[in-house]
Amino acid sequence: MILRAALFLILGLWTGAASAETDPAEAARAAAQMLEDASIALSEAESARDRVRALSDTVHAFEAGLAAMRDGLRRASAREGEIAARLKAREDEVSQLLGVLQTIETSPPPVLLLHPSGPLGAARSGMMLAEVTPELKAQVDRLARDLDEVRRLRALQQNAAETLQQGLTGIQQARADLSQAIADRTDLPRRFTEDPVRTAILVSSTETLDGFASGLSEIAEGEISETAANISSLKGELPLPVQGVLLRRAGQADAAGVTRAGILIATRPRALVSSPTAATIRYRGPLLDLGNVVILEPQADLLFVLSGLQEVYGKTGEVIPAGSPVGLMGGANQEIGAILSTSGDGSGTERSETLYIEIREGDRPVDPETWFRTDKDG
Repeated sequence: MILRAALFLILGLWTGAASAETDPAEAARAAAQMLEDASIALSEAESARDRVRALSDTVHAFEAGLAAMRDGLRRASAREGEIAARLKAREDEVSQLLGVLQTIETSPPPVLLLHPSGPLGAARSGMMLAEVTPELKAQVDRLARDLDEVRRLRALQQNAAETLQQGLTGIQQARADLSQAIADRTDLPRRFTEDPVRTAILVSSTETLDGFASGLSEIAEGEISETAANISSLKGELPLPVQGVLLRRAGQADAAGVTRAGILIATRPRALVSSPTAATIRYRGPLLDLGNVVILEPQADLLFVLSGLQEVYGKTGEVIPAGSPVGLMGGANQEIGAILSTSGDGSGTERSETLYIEIREGDRPVDPETWFRTDKDG
C-alpha cells in the first residue's frame, strides 16, 4: 500500500516537472528510486533492525518526493503567471491578430482579391501579404503554444490535490509503521540501563544544559561501559539530522537578541530526525525549556544535543546505527489546500518547525558547523 501510493505520487511529480523545469523531475526520479530500494529492503528485512532501516528510508523518500512536488507546483504556478503577464501585455496585439484572422476567415475570396488600384495594386498587395503571412502564422503559433501551456499548467495544479493526498496518506502510514517497528526492536546493543529515578532527580535539579550534560553519568544503573568509537575522520562531513535549511548559526542573535552556542534548522512539520552517525542514546525526553531532547554520544567526550522534537524514539543506553530515527518534529500535517498555496508563493512558510543542534566536546560547546555540512537545502 505504501509503495503503491508512493509510485502514484512520483508519477504526478514527473508530470508536474515536465511542465515546469528539469530539477523537480530529477528530484522525483531520485525519490522514486529511494522508494523502490526501500520497498525491496522492507520485503527482505529479516530483523527488526532491518525493518526500521527500510521504513526510515521510506519516510525519507516520501519527504523528498513531497518536497519535489511542492517545488514543481511552485514553478508551474510561477510559469503560468509569467505567461499570463506576457499575454496581458500583448492584449491589444492579440486582439488585432484575432481580428485579422477573423477577417481572413469570414471575408469572401473575391473581396480579398480586389484592389482599388487595379490588377497591379492587387499584385503588389499579394506580394506584401505573402511576406506578412509567415510572420502572422508565427504569431498565431506562439499564441497557441502559450495558451496550450497555460491549459496544461492549470490541469497539473487541479490534478495535484489527488496526487498529494496519496503522498500524505503514504507518509503517515510509513511513520506509524516506523514507530511500531522501533517499539518492537530488541536487537540493539546497550552500554547501560537507565535509572528513571536518578534521571528524574537530575532533570529537576539542573537549570542549564551544561549542568545536565555534566551529570549524565549519574542516570545509569551501575557502570556505563567504555566505547572505542571514533568519528574524527567524519568531522565537517556529517549530514544534518533532518531535512531542512540553516536558519541561525552558532552565536547569531535571534529576534530577542538572545545568542546560543548551537545552530537552528528550519524543517517541515513531522519531519523525521535521524542520528547522523552511530551513537549511544545518552538521554531522551523533556528537558528545561528545550522541549523534547535527544542527546547522542558518538564517541567518548562528544555529545550531539538535538532539541525541539515532538516525539522521541529509542531507549536510553542503546547503541544505534548511523541513520537510525531518533524522533519526529512537531506541527500538524498541512492540508492539501495550504500545500498548494505555499507551492505558489515560494515563501518558505511550510518550514514552520525548528530543530536546535548543539555539540559539546568535553565540557564545552563547539560550533556544530565544524561537524555538519550545512551548505545544502534539505
